[in-house]
Amino acid sequence: MTPAEVSDALVAAARDAVAAGGLDVAVPDEVLVLARGAGVFESPVALVLGIGPEAIAARVGGTVSGRGFVRVEVPAADVVEGILRDPGYGLARVPRFGWDDRPRTFENPGFSVRYAYARACWVGRWARELGVGEGALVEPADAETRLVGALAEVPGRAAQAEREGDARPLAFCLERVAGAYHDVHERCPAVPLGGEKPGAVHAGRAGLARAARVALGNGLKMIGETPRERI
Repeated sequence: MTPAEVSDALVAAARDAVAAGGLDVAVPDEVLVLARGAGVFESPVALVLGIGPEAIAARVGGTVSGRGFVRVEVPAADVVEGILRDPGYGLARVPRFGWDDRPRTFENPGFSVRYAYARACWVGRWARELGVGEGALVEPADAETRLVGALAEVPGRAAQAEREGDARPLAFCLERVAGAYHDVHERCPAVPLGGEKPGAVHAGRAGLARAARVALGNGLKMIGETPRERI
């Protein structure tokens, strides 16, 4: 499930709640959705519309936070699946942004983002060569959970960058995604090591790597770069 899909569900729930209550409230086609972690989304939809958040939360199987936001929680695997179903994940009209090409070290955020994209591409090739398919994320480790949370932020930061005419919110988000992906790449290999046989864990990690590739690739394109599979 992506933030856009959460928005669609909240809009439908809000319209149903308005109709059931006989209220004269215009519900927009989309609402603000904030990523609060891996599979955790919140929206001020009820506060904006001036209606009770409980009515909306009940219709989406969610809860109400202390601030009156409607909270929706889904498994991290559902977030990854949503990204993989959406090749245009997070795309928005964002001003150009440029990082330095060198030095090619992790201290250079531009290199970190570009290299994370290239690494995710390599994982896809290696996985295919070793017969590792893609599957649902299984019992994600902490590093994988952090990556899913960072990936969920991308659409919101891209929309913010478009709204403010400033690419930096998206650029900083891509840097966080890249850092999280490098941790996953090092600690949670998607390809079998040594005498390991491909299993469900590897399939889930291969899917997560492709989700990172989608998000980073789209992010690079938005800021005016051509993603490179080799550096």
